[in-house]
Amino acid sequence: MKKILALLLALCLAFALAGCAKPLTMGTGGEAGTYYAFGGVLGGYITKNTDLTVNVVSSGGSAANITGIVNDKTYDLATVQSDVMTYAYNGTNSFAETGALSGFRVLGALYAETVQIVTVDPSITSVADLRGRSICVGDVGSGTYFNTVDILAVYGMTLDDVKPVYQSFANSTKSLQAGQIDAAVITAGAPTPAVDDLANTRGSICLVSIDDEHMTKLLSDCPWYASYTIPAGTYKGQDTDAVTVTVKATLVCRADLDDDTAYKIVSTIFNNTADITAAHAKGAELSLEFATDGIAVPFAKGAAKFFAENGITVATAD
Repeated sequence: MKKILALLLALCLAFALAGCAKPLTMGTGGEAGTYYAFGGVLGGYITKNTDLTVNVVSSGGSAANITGIVNDKTYDLATVQSDVMTYAYNGTNSFAETGALSGFRVLGALYAETVQIVTVDPSITSVADLRGRSICVGDVGSGTYFNTVDILAVYGMTLDDVKPVYQSFANSTKSLQAGQIDAAVITAGAPTPAVDDLANTRGSICLVSIDDEHMTKLLSDCPWYASYTIPAGTYKGQDTDAVTVTVKATLVCRADLDDDTAYKIVSTIFNNTADITAAHAKGAELSLEFATDGIAVPFAKGAAKFFAENGITVATAD
């Protein structure tokens, strides 16, 4: 009888432990950005509709998220810019000194991230006008920081030619409102909550375009970008279209995340796009083609299995 009771207790304990799998932590971005808002929707939906628990936290953005996955083991999942993750995986560009960080895998691209150059000063009409100005270039190590460097470069400038300020989206728009900076570069899905709040508070904002000549050079020098137009009226008081570039907001995971978990996350997201869109407008950009096209970092095997079931072959590390 004692042996039977012991066996029953052991079985109960095993089932209890199975039902209490370690929660997954997802790094996103600043609390006023699209990463955090949309990441919260995805994490909440996965938690509600599977046996997984995803805790979504704010963070310093793309580079910090990759470091948090690979080196610090802070995150299990993260949203990152497709350009930054490519630098990290290959140990190039901004990761040339630190070396390659290959301990992460792609689950799928989510939506287009727009590089928005925001100002409330109508005299700033060109990137060239930023010379000597006080500019928020994003958090240190964020994808926004690297985008700023790339755009300044095609105009013959570096960060030494401006007065760089390192702030989150929320703080940068507060600084614009207070007149403490002249412009801010914000890379996020448009409309971005922080920019929307600024426009509504002030009654209008200006978005600075990249002109045709410099756009051609930027796309040639940095082929991971795509040209994109932010339509007039995206923000209150934005009277004209703004021509800029985009990268892809991409969901990544630890390289050692088990295949079943990766499959469950990806299938839950891409099989339920209508429900996710009802909770956040960026869900409308979720598609199998966008999720997989032009991705230069290996996919998790569980994600690859889901896409293969839907007729799309993606590369894995082995």
